[in-house]
Amino acid sequence: MLDLLLLLMVVIWGSNFSVVKYALRDFPEIPFNALRLMLASAVFLVAIAVVRHRAKAGLRPPEAPLTRQEWRRVVFLGLVGTVLYQLLFLGGVARTSVANAALIFGCTPVSVAILASIAGHDRLTAPRWAGAALSLAGIYAIVGHGASLSTATLTGDALMFGGMLCWSIYSVGAQPLLQRHSPLVVTGWAMITGAMMYLVVAAVPMMRTNWSAISATSWFLMAASSLLALSFSYMVWYTAVQKIGSARTAIYSNLTPIVAMIVAALWLGEQITRVQVFGTALVLGGLAVTRWRAIS
Repeated sequence: MLDLLLLLMVVIWGSNFSVVKYALRDFPEIPFNALRLMLASAVFLVAIAVVRHRAKAGLRPPEAPLTRQEWRRVVFLGLVGTVLYQLLFLGGVARTSVANAALIFGCTPVSVAILASIAGHDRLTAPRWAGAALSLAGIYAIVGHGASLSTATLTGDALMFGGMLCWSIYSVGAQPLLQRHSPLVVTGWAMITGAMMYLVVAAVPMMRTNWSAISATSWFLMAASSLLALSFSYMVWYTAVQKIGSARTAIYSNLTPIVAMIVAALWLGEQITRVQVFGTALVLGGLAVTRWRAIS
């Protein structure tokens, strides 16, 4: 079941590149993200309230309260995984190609594995390195032919790389909290505190936005991106981190470029080459190696 949820998350995130690109034709970057974060935070507030009500009614075990030290970590996760990551991600998407972005984010599993090992949460094993290497080779085969390093995309590439590092820290930094608390509590409060901090940055740009110029389609895409790419997918991600660890969870992010490739072929008519098919096989092979070792 967890694997199916992770695959659904990958489909959502792979499609989200196109969703964000389209919506940013009407929305300024920062107000667009502020609305996404506020909507996602509202969903989490309702979900947390429902869980607390059910616990008081004796329908489920109560959640352990967050300690002061744990709240500090939650705020840190909100800063890194919500404020900084979202600023860097949207800024990068707007300033570089999808191929470059996918290639850079393909480094996530390696980055997470190294950070998790340094933090003492996961042990780096030969199969994990082999799986990550296979997946990286596959990603390069899929999008490397379209990736380029130039002065035109250098700023966007740097922003995407910073976003990748922030996401890696966000993934690894939650593991101590997930030992005592549910993914809903950790994801929800990190999102809510992060959104509050983000609004400080977004206040002036939101006041200057011409809301009447934004199309109904872009409003719909903003809401869909918030509910699916943020609320749902963040919950799935932290649930997986809790159950299988951050390093193995991160391997699934390598499937995102495959989804992006298929979506581009179906919607935009872009041709899928033999090299890309070979790259897809490598990515799937890397995922299989990692998950097979986890199961066995």
